[in-house]
Amino acid sequence: MDKYLIRKPHTQDSSPVQDSSPRIRVDFNLENLPSDPGLRQKISSYHPNNHDEIRRHYLTKGPCQPILDVFPLSYFSKKPRRFRSNWYRGRKWLEYSIEKDAAFCFYCYLFGRQDFGKQGGGETFVTKGFKLWNQVAKLDSHIGRVNSAHSQAVKKGEDLLMEKQHIQSVLVKQLNKDKQDYRVQLNAIVDCIRFLLCRGLAFRGHDESQGSSDKGNFLELVQFLGDHNESINEVLQTAPKNCKLTHTEIQKDIVNAIASETSKAIIKDLDNGFFSILVDESCDISVKEQMSLVLQRFLGIVHVASTTALSLKCAIECLLCEHNLSLSNLRGQGYDGASNMQGDINGLKTLILKENKSAFYAHCFAHQLQLTLVAVAKNHINIAEFFYVVSNLVTVVGGSYLENGVRRSGQSLNQETNLKRPGDTRWGSYYGTILNLILMFSAVVDVLEIIEEDGLSDQKVEARSIIRSILSFEFVFTLHLMKNILGITNELSIAMQKKKSGYISGRSQRNTQQKTNLHHYRVELFYTVIDMQLQELNNHFSEANTDLLLFMACLNPSNSFVAFDNEKLIRLAKFYPSDFLGTDILALDSQLQNYIFDMRNNDFFLEFQGVSELAEKLVSTRKHETYPLVYLLVKLALTLPVATATVERSFSAMKYIKNELRNRMGDQ
Repeated sequence: MDKYLIRKPHTQDSSPVQDSSPRIRVDFNLENLPSDPGLRQKISSYHPNNHDEIRRHYLTKGPCQPILDVFPLSYFSKKPRRFRSNWYRGRKWLEYSIEKDAAFCFYCYLFGRQDFGKQGGGETFVTKGFKLWNQVAKLDSHIGRVNSAHSQAVKKGEDLLMEKQHIQSVLVKQLNKDKQDYRVQLNAIVDCIRFLLCRGLAFRGHDESQGSSDKGNFLELVQFLGDHNESINEVLQTAPKNCKLTHTEIQKDIVNAIASETSKAIIKDLDNGFFSILVDESCDISVKEQMSLVLQRFLGIVHVASTTALSLKCAIECLLCEHNLSLSNLRGQGYDGASNMQGDINGLKTLILKENKSAFYAHCFAHQLQLTLVAVAKNHINIAEFFYVVSNLVTVVGGSYLENGVRRSGQSLNQETNLKRPGDTRWGSYYGTILNLILMFSAVVDVLEIIEEDGLSDQKVEARSIIRSILSFEFVFTLHLMKNILGITNELSIAMQKKKSGYISGRSQRNTQQKTNLHHYRVELFYTVIDMQLQELNNHFSEANTDLLLFMACLNPSNSFVAFDNEKLIRLAKFYPSDFLGTDILALDSQLQNYIFDMRNNDFFLEFQGVSELAEKLVSTRKHETYPLVYLLVKLALTLPVATATVERSFSAMKYIKNELRNRMGDQ
């Protein structure tokens, strides 16, 4: 390699070569900038970010045109000459430096280029200064033609003073218009997304290309909105191709933002107060276990790896942590009757109670009521036989057969013509099946006779057997008996599934059932069914939970606070030792006496029918500050869950959105 390279001699000073003429950045203060052109620094010596600011300062002040009584003399070929102030006339660009006794160009100094050459005197009118007072004509020759360097500098000065011509101003105007158009476009996109979300409709289509006849609900809805709104259509048509806001990822971002804002509103309503949780789990259409969590309102559905109590508890804690909620404020938990939920050893309720003893567990009352009906239907031989016949009847009598029978019997086709199989876990399904059977009894018999005549051999035998059973006195009697019994419990079941369940009304339904049934039925079958019904009710509705609800019912303001009971409310407070200390219990006794006296003597509080209305008025009248311990009891009463109907509804919505045609969507 040595023959191709020449070694560089080693030098002791190995420091890098520095620029012999480094550019010096001049610090400045606008107030201290010199007016005399002979004392000014070059514009290029200032930081580029400050050039326009300095130029604008000089343009605002104007050119330096001093008028002296006597200007200094200079001799040209022994002839004295001097600068004259009348030369300013018609030359707004002309400046005079007292320091250098020279003339300068105001605009060329501010905007002049470095490559003047000899055009218009070159650098003379910028740095050196013009002093040839005997050649005044060169002042006019400096101006030059339309596109001369001087003319361009003058134009730049005029533009800088005109805000409308500034590049920055133009950009700001353009940005403001772009922002306005972007907002119009974004609002239209959000409106379309909200419309689809509220109705649970799919967003995307199979073919979303430009030439597709059906681009999916989202794109078609955006196009529809643009076709009926000129301003939106104009924005959509002129929007850049990289800013259409219709990409699938943008759709997901907006949906997530809507979900986040909705969750924030739900959490804000809690106001860092007490809350209860309703939890249930179910498989979606893709056989993935999903857990639904409800506070006062639906909060979210999350995927869980397994349905063990520990796995569900971890999922609950993670979801609550995401929304800055703590288990320490939990005052109620409601689940169905599954062993992983209500197990006394390792169930979900037990794991949570170990951390928070005030998080009382309430088995969904609607589920418990349904279980009592199932127990009677399975354990009493006559009732079990009755529902067995009904189940076979529903199987044999198909929808088409039944509709044909309705036509023959002359009944209105507007009536419901479906006999649904009763389900053990579906609220009110037994009662609904019995009502439909009574309503269409003659049509059902006609259909069975048609099947007996025209059906297949197996169907004929089964139809004849069912006809004999349903036309018997025992079946008809049991049909009407169960209709009356389930009619009473069905009202209670419906009340428990409502979002605003009343403790007093629900409890009175149970008491009414006992009294009404014992008064009106005397046959052996009736007594047996009623005894079993009562026994199952007592087994499923524990004394502790029942007492808890009865104590809370004492807060109900209906009928001038007729249910108020001081002793029971004090016992209710003792259920929550973490919220009511020993001294609070003593203070509560006196506070309750003052509270009930105040309420019963105030006409404003005698019109309410529910505890929720009472709570609202206590806050609006600031009575919650006068009776803080009573108001705490009211909040706890409203917090305890009584049914998981809301959780069930969330799974219904999940199955509606994630169906067989949309079974690959993600959990979000």
